[in-house]
Amino acid sequence: MARSWSDARQDDLATRYRDVRGLTQAIAAPLSDADATVQSMPDASPAKWHLAHVTWFFETFVLRDHVENYCPFDPRYAYLFNSYYEAEGPRHARPMRGMLSRPALSDILAYRAHVDAALIAALPMLPPSASTLVTLGLHHEQQHQELMLTDLLHLFSLNPLEPALFEARSASAVDLPGPLHWIEGREGLAEIGDDGRSGFAFDCEGPRHRALLHPHALAHRAITNGEWIAFIEDGGYATPSLWLSDGWAWVQAEGAEAPLYWRKGEQGWTRFGLDGRQPVNPAAPVTHISLYEADAYASWAGARLPTEAEWESAAQNIAPGGGNQFDGSTCPRPYPAAPTDALKQMFGDVWEWTGSAYRPHPGFRAAPGAVGASRHNPAARAVGPAPPPQPSRRGDRRWRRGAGRARAPGSGARCPTPGVRSRSSAGRRGWHRAGRAAGAGVLHNRDRPRRGRSRAARCGLRPARPPRRYRYRPRRARRVHGAWRDWGRSG
Repeated sequence: MARSWSDARQDDLATRYRDVRGLTQAIAAPLSDADATVQSMPDASPAKWHLAHVTWFFETFVLRDHVENYCPFDPRYAYLFNSYYEAEGPRHARPMRGMLSRPALSDILAYRAHVDAALIAALPMLPPSASTLVTLGLHHEQQHQELMLTDLLHLFSLNPLEPALFEARSASAVDLPGPLHWIEGREGLAEIGDDGRSGFAFDCEGPRHRALLHPHALAHRAITNGEWIAFIEDGGYATPSLWLSDGWAWVQAEGAEAPLYWRKGEQGWTRFGLDGRQPVNPAAPVTHISLYEADAYASWAGARLPTEAEWESAAQNIAPGGGNQFDGSTCPRPYPAAPTDALKQMFGDVWEWTGSAYRPHPGFRAAPGAVGASRHNPAARAVGPAPPPQPSRRGDRRWRRGAGRARAPGSGARCPTPGVRSRSSAGRRGWHRAGRAAGAGVLHNRDRPRRGRSRAARCGLRPARPPRRYRYRPRRARRVHGAWRDWGRSG
């Protein structure tokens, strides 16, 4: 559930509403009816469904519930375009969304226009609770802008013609970023989580709580394509010891040898994007990598992925609206890092993997009602005397930047997105949906030697014990209501 801005006026909300809704339609403007109807795999959704679903949200939770005598555009759409809201009744099966040849794209656009006109007219009379839902709906639609780009990329990649949604940018020489260096992070108890003063937060971003941080350091920027190519050429995809056991099984099953959408030809590496197939830019952040790939790269580099708390602690004093954001209907692309030594690319450009499981913060309570009880969220168990929360959590924590920080599609790595689809153990979505960026990345730390060594050995007190056959038990990934979630690992 979201909180609205405490000082927001209705006219400001109306302007924001028009901007967000307009960007969604601008993204979809180049699509044909066929483009918008096809579903490339069960975990993807057609663009037409995205356009309708975000509209259904406003019609259902704002207009139906808070505007007297509102007349739905088509009562049948409540069944077609609900996604995971159990309290709202049955819904069309997700894997069958590509069978909806009717309603046509023109009908969906008429649906959006109907809802937009009704909501804009109703905004001045809405109670604060309804305005809060409008704000939540806008953030929800921004998430679907990312998802729509992600799903379109996957769809177009399956077409032998490799069509482009956006015009390719003219090639220009870009200097490679300098070598990585390390930014020491906070140690001891640090406060993380939403403090209620940011103006907007999903319910899963709070409450504010303390986390214990051990000595660590973060790479000052995201890993580049050039650095990832070095990983490939050094046998990164052919060295089992670098990979989690489930990850190595995935590499063998999928025949993975590079990030998703990469291809090696006579002229070197190319990648497929929403601007068609283009040469890989060695200076840009790497995108479209899975958690397994990010973890393997970090092992190869002698580092590890950061925890969620380490990442958020480092990002607390950085403006989340900064960086390379997807705010216009142009091709989303992650940009090379600026030549400075400060911590950069924490927002914008790419989502970044962390090594933390997706679990509730201490004291978390799901928002009441249908909006707070979504199917795609894992259950939370009460701690201590607290009453049990609702069996779901809505959204993903924005600072995790999972794997697809899509204002550009993809997932990447800081010393490894919408944006574009990353690969998981099953070749489906392995990213966390939240925030807005232009790709996806991975952070890593240098705070300790490689895994599999005892604490005493790291301190030099006695030789390390003989290595076990497996360095640690594998991470277990489980599909939870249409998304792949990491449920942690022990070692």
